[in-house]
Amino acid sequence: MLKLNYTEVGLYMERTKTSLELLIAQHVVLAMRLGQTLQVEPGCASFLLPADIPALDQLELSLSNGCRGLVTVIPVDSKFVEVNLQGSWIAESKEAHEGMFLTVMGDRTEFFLYKLWQMSEARVSSLA
Repeated sequence: MLKLNYTEVGLYMERTKTSLELLIAQHVVLAMRLGQTLQVEPGCASFLLPADIPALDQLELSLSNGCRGLVTVIPVDSKFVEVNLQGSWIAESKEAHEGMFLTVMGDRTEFFLYKLWQMSEARVSSLA
């Protein structure tokens, strides 16, 4: 499973072996114990990748092998592509800009998405 954490400072992605149901249940219990509201709903999330990042073609191949409905890659311009994911959004409210997005897909696709995101983050870090 991929877990995308959207915070005020940006996006952080990680892979986890925890099941979607267990992770959602843990957050619901935590919110209840803290007396906080929690919104869990199906949704979509997206992030940008450089269009010239290595192995983007391998992701496309992986998507053609069964994850086409969960993940789409759309060219934005000559420099970037947008990766759209289907999954579950967890946040304090529907309008929240900070929260967690969870998506489950094939291991190969998750691996490629995670590696491509790491590569793009390393590029941004080296430019700063």
